[in-house]
Amino acid sequence: MKIKKILTAVLAITLAVGLTACGSKSGSSSNGGNSENAKKGEVSVFYYTYSDTYISSVRSAMDKLLTDGGYKFQNYDANGNQTTQTEQVTTALAKGSKLLVVNVVDTGSNDAAQNIINLAKEQDVPVIFFNRSVDESVVSSYEKCVFVGTDYEMAGHMQGEMIGKYLTENFDKVDLNGDGKISYVVFKGQEGNMEAIARTKFGVEDANTVLKNAGKSELVFYDPSNSNKYLVDQNGQWSSAAATDYMSTILAQYSEANKNMVELVIANNDEMALGAISGLQAAGYNNGSGKSIPVFGIDATDAAKEAISKGNMVGTIKQDADGMASAITTIGANFFDNKTPLDGINSDEIVGNWRVNIPYSTYTGK
Repeated sequence: MKIKKILTAVLAITLAVGLTACGSKSGSSSNGGNSENAKKGEVSVFYYTYSDTYISSVRSAMDKLLTDGGYKFQNYDANGNQTTQTEQVTTALAKGSKLLVVNVVDTGSNDAAQNIINLAKEQDVPVIFFNRSVDESVVSSYEKCVFVGTDYEMAGHMQGEMIGKYLTENFDKVDLNGDGKISYVVFKGQEGNMEAIARTKFGVEDANTVLKNAGKSELVFYDPSNSNKYLVDQNGQWSSAAATDYMSTILAQYSEANKNMVELVIANNDEMALGAISGLQAAGYNNGSGKSIPVFGIDATDAAKEAISKGNMVGTIKQDADGMASAITTIGANFFDNKTPLDGINSDEIVGNWRVNIPYSTYTGK
């Protein structure tokens, strides 16, 4: 009988461990210890993809803040699929989640974000959208919803000004074929994404404004047959791999030998900037010595900062991952404590009563 009881106990423990392991497959989690915050209910955080370097920085910062705050939370990776994310939201609500923090996948229309709000509203669960744009009309349709992001147009303006100033100071050096013009390529990232659209537009326009004011010629897109004047990651991942592939293909036709070399790379995030650098390095450029094509990005990731310190990249625009995570957790705590959602947020960062914009800054390593 004793042996039978021991076997039964072992079996129960084994089953418990197995169930715990199965339950963690959808993402990382923390039980928040025994704090009062953990008793308030689970925070569910939905990321459009774990593979995005900047988003990974936000996730690391948020995990720490939630853990230090004693909150119970669960992370979900949609891996770039909106259907997957919507199903994850449905599952989290069914499990009793008390707060949804959403980095929505589909930004091409209002449908995905509105659907998430409708699901949350039925359960009276607050929603914090972040990073990837959601229209004011969607956020304002639910009194328990806030968006935390950036003034994404400002990133394009700041990048364009940085590029223009650099080219004005280094025009003859950058103009490899001496034709009095700078040939450029832009890596957009994703069609339909408002951040990508604004960065593509203002990064070039504002650089041209600075150049014109200095009496220099405007930028010229390297491929005259491309009416869009940008290259897009067809998978919508803003990935280094896409930029590397594009750059390698470009360099097979456009080169110093042919006197049509791409003389400037503008990327809408650092991952694509770094991917372009990989392609350039394979062709003998941007290796820390010798000839280098100026490359500019956005995000100020650690890898980009390292590339700048090595002289392989000129500059980037810092998107503050820690600041974004801090604002999100502050707003989440306000929802749990029945306070005004934006209580404790810097008033300079508040737009209306629905949005918080985390400020950008220029980073050149100097």
